[in-house]
Parts: sequence; C-alpha cells; structure tokens
Amino acid sequence: MPTVIIFLCGIANFALHKATMESDHPMALQMRAAFSRFMGGYGSYLLEFLILLSALTFAAMGWAIALPAYVVYTAMNALAGWAILTGRI
Repeated sequence: MPTVIIFLCGIANFALHKATMESDHPMALQMRAAFSRFMGGYGSYLLEFLILLSALTFAAMGWAIALPAYVVYTAMNALAGWAILTGRI
C-alpha cells in the first residue's frame, strides 16, 4: 500500500512540476534556463523522477520512513507550487 500512495503522490508532483515549469514566473524561467544545458531542459524532470524512484525503492525494501518522507516532500512541493502559481512569491 505505501508504494501505491507514493506513486499517486508522484503523479501529483509531476503535474505540479509541469504546471510551475510552464508558467511565466521569474523563478520558473530561471530554473528552465539553469536546466536547459542538461538534457535540453528536461533535467528537472529527471531529478523529480529519481526522487520518486528512490522513494518507491525504499518503500519496496520495507523502509517505514519512505512514505511519510515522500508525503512531506509532496506537501512542500504543493505549498511552493501554490505560492508560485498564485503569485504569492
């Protein structure tokens, strides 16, 4: 069950990541420019994937901390994405 929850949180993280990276916010523009040299701008998606893969691997290995850690990571991403997309930052 933890792997399913982590996977669903991963889907939410990727959707939020895409929304923020495609916005015209100055922070998103700066991140796109920073990652444009690495994998043609898709480097941030690779980083997001590696974090998800790590969390799924740890959960599959039975590490109990994997689920709460990834849920906290998702909550922090959601808060930051909300702040960026609504113009609070």
